[in-house]
Amino acid sequence: MPIQRSIVHLIDKQPDGQPATLHARNSALADSSVVEHLLDELNDSYNAKQKAWGFFNADRVTYPFSQWLGQYLDGEEDFVALTRQAAEHLKTLMEGNNLSVGGHVLFAHYSHGDSDYLAIALLHHSEGVGVTDDLDVTPARQLDLGQLHLAARIDLTDWRGTEPSRHYVSFIKGKGGKRIADYFRDFIGCEEGVDAPSETRALLKAFSDYVESEDFAEEQAREKTETLIDYANHQARTGQSITLDELSELVDDQKPKAFYDYIRNQDYGLAAEIPPDRRTLHQFRRFTGRANGLSVSFESHLLGSQVEYDETRDQLIIHQIPTSLRDQIKRRRE
Repeated sequence: MPIQRSIVHLIDKQPDGQPATLHARNSALADSSVVEHLLDELNDSYNAKQKAWGFFNADRVTYPFSQWLGQYLDGEEDFVALTRQAAEHLKTLMEGNNLSVGGHVLFAHYSHGDSDYLAIALLHHSEGVGVTDDLDVTPARQLDLGQLHLAARIDLTDWRGTEPSRHYVSFIKGKGGKRIADYFRDFIGCEEGVDAPSETRALLKAFSDYVESEDFAEEQAREKTETLIDYANHQARTGQSITLDELSELVDDQKPKAFYDYIRNQDYGLAAEIPPDRRTLHQFRRFTGRANGLSVSFESHLLGSQVEYDETRDQLIIHQIPTSLRDQIKRRRE
């Protein structure tokens, strides 16, 4: 993950209504294994968080960050000036939010795969204990990336491409309440453009419909489900979007365009790339059982809706029986 430029500034602010103070660094950080490790840890923590996805608001007067970022990418402003200006703007927005707390602000311009990204994160410390070379016990402070609450990532390549998506900006959804996260979203100037949970649910619904329409054998259906989940979770862990044509090839290497064409022909309204939602993916697993000539299999998210379990009677109640199964039963009864 090559780092092109990175820097850290400090915003000193307490949630007491007092003015904040910016302590700005005057030069970019030197390349080092420590900085690389920090960015790796930051990305791991960020990818595990629940995020919102969107794009830059067109109002560059109210939300000027995207204009400054564009000037940097066009070579009109250097990285240190960009980040200092941005940190000053963030400090001002913090002062208007009494619940906000200052911290170290990391800016990192880096490459991953074929894309360039800018990561921005507000970092805090945790107090620990260390041991010196003389074997004395001493207090030790370290960045607490496990408590990452305010961060964003911008896919610069997508944003500056000929047909940018509506999800080239992502940011962590605040756990401490919407008001705390709002000022950071406004700092980035992000307008939410994609509902990742809804998009992921639509993809999983399309996949379930596809499996049913193709009437795969149970083992095939299970394998294809595992392929989809493994791929989608990998994309989520690495902060990448689900690409429909790539997924289609993985689902069926003998007919690599079959699933992709099915989605397009059925018009599920899905974009070519979808930001994955890990919580939704976690709910999508298959329950499978076979005994005495009876085979039952269904996705776990259907339990409680299309499939109910009566524990007292030890019975499954299936609603909306698949058309093909219903037709077979009717023909048998004629």
